[in-house]
Amino acid sequence: MDGTIVDTEPYWMRAETELMAEFGGVWTHEDGMLLIGSGLWNSAAILQARGVDLTADAIVARLTDRVQQQLAEHGIPWRPGSRELLRQLKSAGVPTALVTMSVERMARQIIDLIDFAAFDVVVAGDMVTNSKPHPDPYLVAAEQLGVDPTTCIAIEDSVPGVESAVAAGTITIAVPHQIDLPESALYTRWPTLDGRTIHDIAALYHHLKRSDAPSPIHPLDPTGSARNESAPLA
Repeated sequence: MDGTIVDTEPYWMRAETELMAEFGGVWTHEDGMLLIGSGLWNSAAILQARGVDLTADAIVARLTDRVQQQLAEHGIPWRPGSRELLRQLKSAGVPTALVTMSVERMARQIIDLIDFAAFDVVVAGDMVTNSKPHPDPYLVAAEQLGVDPTTCIAIEDSVPGVESAVAAGTITIAVPHQIDLPESALYTRWPTLDGRTIHDIAALYHHLKRSDAPSPIHPLDPTGSARNESAPLA
């Protein structure tokens, strides 16, 4: 979610900087970059080690509160192409899951700000035992959607996120944002989602499955009905 669908990483970095300053410390942009894609409780442990004298739960709550405040003030900072692609997928009846290491209440806030029903399932950082890069978040999402994870397409922007999606067996699209993601045989790298459509998703699925069987991801047919079984995850 953060950095893939919405550009909330600057909100997180601002929250981290302010919290560190309360305890007399300095938090740089480079420090914030190290936390991108990490679970919030992992991030809290790093902040504790740097001098933030709060429990991990308190740190997570403080950071989340500040980011949610910025979302309420400024709205959703969409990443290029993400809103348009999500709308196409939902119009075509493709099941979708939001798999994020932010806490559920923040994920729900963002979903509530979207002007269409963007996600069928939410898996957040406080809903799983093991955070990214462990495969559990994506495995849980696939289970809740009632699909095989190998029929899912995951879209990620961070190293932990990509590792989680790949380990879960999904077809993984890496869209780098704050941190570069090199080319790899383990995933497909797209520089941006801008201009990408459901046709690109379906073509990628068919190409990587290397099967004569049609992709389970179908754009709307001429009658306007949808026929979809697979579940891209973001």
